[in-house]
Amino acid sequence: MKLYDVYPLFDVNIVKGEGCKVWDDKGTEYLDLYGGHAVISIGHCHPKYTSAISSQVATLGFYSNSVINTLQSRLAETLGRVSGYEDYSVFFVNSGAEANENALKLSSFHNGKSRVIAFRKAFHGRTSLAVEVTDNPKIIAPINANNHTTYVQMGDIQAVKEELAKGDVTAVIIEGIQGVGGVRIPDAAFLQQLQEACHATDTTLILDEIQSGCGRSGKFFAHQWAGIRPDIITQAKGLGNGFPIGCVLISPKFTPWAGQLGTTFGGNHLACAAAQAVLEVMEEEQLVENANATGEYLMQELSKIEQIKELRGKGLMIGMEFEEPIKEIRRRLLFEEHVFTGVSGTNVIRLLPPLTLSMEQAQEFIKRLKRVLQ
Repeated sequence: MKLYDVYPLFDVNIVKGEGCKVWDDKGTEYLDLYGGHAVISIGHCHPKYTSAISSQVATLGFYSNSVINTLQSRLAETLGRVSGYEDYSVFFVNSGAEANENALKLSSFHNGKSRVIAFRKAFHGRTSLAVEVTDNPKIIAPINANNHTTYVQMGDIQAVKEELAKGDVTAVIIEGIQGVGGVRIPDAAFLQQLQEACHATDTTLILDEIQSGCGRSGKFFAHQWAGIRPDIITQAKGLGNGFPIGCVLISPKFTPWAGQLGTTFGGNHLACAAAQAVLEVMEEEQLVENANATGEYLMQELSKIEQIKELRGKGLMIGMEFEEPIKEIRRRLLFEEHVFTGVSGTNVIRLLPPLTLSMEQAQEFIKRLKRVLQ
């Protein structure tokens, strides 16, 4: 049997990682400025993280959600405290797409409506409802095209209000920072107006913090820069540092009932042990603060590079837009300067390094980038 070939691959076989560095099977060391799509939050192979997973799997790797799991309760308490959402409930799942899927279902259960407002350039996942609210026709299969979603331009509050006035919108879903769409940050005033409009029409405001959450923006959630409190928040990626886990944070206005949501692997013992270690390391090593400080330095230095057409970002979620196609820039960064970066939008190089990125490593990246651009 061979792999189903859907991923365009770089000819690099990564076999080892530590902190913000990875190594290939030939022993070449790379600076990781992408963290595997924003997944690596506390660095590769953090000793506390590896110890927590090893210890848990040696005790109990899995049992079903039909019994008490005190690791879930402990993780819920920690997550509520570090995020500032102690009065919310949490439902643990396996991924970001599954988190968004359940968030949309929960909203529809709550208010009985079925239409969703999403935004141009949005990406929310590849499962059924998640792909319907993703603005990319290429990944919406005919079976997913159920016309539940109306897309509007991010920032156009009037267009949102006109759709809400029709009375059939269950939810508005928006990313804390658009990742795949080109690292685009919703304006704080727009988010505040959006929250007001949703509350006035019994519409659920869902904040997708799957990529921008878990400290990446320099606050635990990116929407916290705007001072709002959404009805539902979805999170994944950095919460597990590589171990699959996602979650839905749910405001007190929602009422649970037996069988309303369900999952086989969500919130399993190994996943909870991994996420608990991630949150503890983030607190102990002040990684949210580091993301803010190191991100500010990177934005300051990158703004001086004239080849960058537009620079967008917050914390350690940064997009560099160029006039020309970026394929050759990324190729040279990887194979000549040994730096992993990502891509998003059109001609945008995306930086999503581990939150442990040091100032020295940030300075080293700037040097290597300048060599490529020269």
